[in-house]
Amino acid sequence: MARRQSFFAASADWRLLLKNRDVVWLVIGQAISQIGDGLSKLALLWFVYDLTGSALEMTMIGILQTIPPLVFGPFVGVLLDRVPKRSAMIVIDSVRAGLLAFIPTMYWMGLLTLPWLYVLVFITAMFSMAFGPALKAMEPQLVPSSQLTQINALDQGTMTIGQLLGPAMSGMLIAFIGAQNVLFVNAGTFLVSALCKIPLTVREKRRSGSASAGHALRDLWEGFQFVFVDHRLMLLLMAVASLSTAGATAFIYLLPVLAKNYLQADSVELGWLWASLSLGLLVTTLWMAVVSQRNLYPRLRLIAGASALGSLAVFGLTMTTSFPILVALIAMVGVCSGVVNPFISASIQERTPKHMMARVFSVFNSGVLVAAMVGMTGSGWIADRMGPSASLLATAGVGAAAAVLTAVLIPWCRRLRA
Repeated sequence: MARRQSFFAASADWRLLLKNRDVVWLVIGQAISQIGDGLSKLALLWFVYDLTGSALEMTMIGILQTIPPLVFGPFVGVLLDRVPKRSAMIVIDSVRAGLLAFIPTMYWMGLLTLPWLYVLVFITAMFSMAFGPALKAMEPQLVPSSQLTQINALDQGTMTIGQLLGPAMSGMLIAFIGAQNVLFVNAGTFLVSALCKIPLTVREKRRSGSASAGHALRDLWEGFQFVFVDHRLMLLLMAVASLSTAGATAFIYLLPVLAKNYLQADSVELGWLWASLSLGLLVTTLWMAVVSQRNLYPRLRLIAGASALGSLAVFGLTMTTSFPILVALIAMVGVCSGVVNPFISASIQERTPKHMMARVFSVFNSGVLVAAMVGMTGSGWIADRMGPSASLLATAGVGAAAAVLTAVLIPWCRRLRA
């Protein structure tokens, strides 16, 4: 009976969420831009790997996308806490559209080289790094706290739709128009995303006070202190998210190597493998839409169990070359990895003052991105030196470690009374 009541309560929250006009516009824009992002992600990785034949050089794309938020993310959070988030996201989407369109333009002019591609990816990442913290900071102003898990599940849902449709479409488009031209499509989706944010009616209070360097540094320290000193729960959540992200990122950047060297698959088959990962994420997202988990401890228990199961699925990939079985195992990896982000993001939003939300998420993301960089670089190095199977085994080990760490941290979280 209690479970049935919880189901109906979560369903009511879900219906109210979908009646929110601002949420609907936000989700539509995000879904469209995520599809474009899925198109370009596969196109960029395929282009670089096809050009160089090196898994390590291919992972440079991911590293270049990681460095800006890692180095400059906390400073951007200080700025975002002082400006309207809606306007910031419109500007970010518009600039990203222009930068992405410039890559195939340079190609047609005969000017695009690998170093230039790396430079443009890096500059695009400089603008992209501010989007996530701005989005997370605006969400608590759109919905009540009881709907934070659901709106974070919607975030993951739009990302999942993009990863589900984008890579499959990208594989076919690469074959027909070339990897570099797929970026024109991605640029168009970012423009549509910017237009979808114009109707948002969220009213944000401008933060008063000086914007001098001294005040900025003070605000930056306030964000670090909140995460690392005053609220140790944030540090524990960062540890869980970091280890989970290291394994998930390593796996994502292994997929092209797995497809090309292990399965001798083409770009279309790689697209379907990537789509199976996203299908698994979609299953988890739909489950979160109707099941409310508002307490931290059930969330952590679910993360621990999902990490363990995902580790077993990655290990299973080393035991077979059957394409249908691989698709099923990769889908299971997606199901398990989808548990982490919505629960942890909602837990942070519930415990962070709105006036410093962007700073906290920027600091938090910087710590997680260190793990992502380690995962990307480590998986590429192991794949180049010892082969895809060894890299998959290492990734499975990271997932198992994430499960153990999460389980160990549950009693600590109880003692912190979070």
